[in-house]
Amino acid sequence: MSRTADVELEFARAVTVGAVVNALAEAGWSLEEPLGLSYMVNDNGMFDWQATSADRADEILSLLDAWENRAFDVAICVYHPGVGTGGQLLFPPGRSRCCFLPTIDRRSLPGAPRLTDIAWYLNALVPALLPAGLLSYEARDLAD
Repeated sequence: MSRTADVELEFARAVTVGAVVNALAEAGWSLEEPLGLSYMVNDNGMFDWQATSADRADEILSLLDAWENRAFDVAICVYHPGVGTGGQLLFPPGRSRCCFLPTIDRRSLPGAPRLTDIAWYLNALVPALLPAGLLSYEARDLAD
């Protein structure tokens, strides 16, 4: 049985990927994850992820925030090197919401390894995103 976990984040206004990433960086998150830097612009319906080196971070953030990409889903991976976990931030068109999916070495609950430690992710994400205008969140961990 597989699991799906995510945290839906809603902002008071449209945000940029760069603003969200910068807010998370203040809390120890990084764009550099075990594969380098992973991102996606869904301009063809294929969700085709790309990997590049972390030294291209500014270029990639500019690409994701470019006006011509505002009508597409875009995503970037973030990683917390201090604890060795991370995931994908998916931004739909409009950019007033984003979804975090714990896909990189997902933290599980002690004593219940099949369940995601959603509380850890909430504590690591929510306070960091308040200055970026975080309005609300919804978290879930579901069996597929």
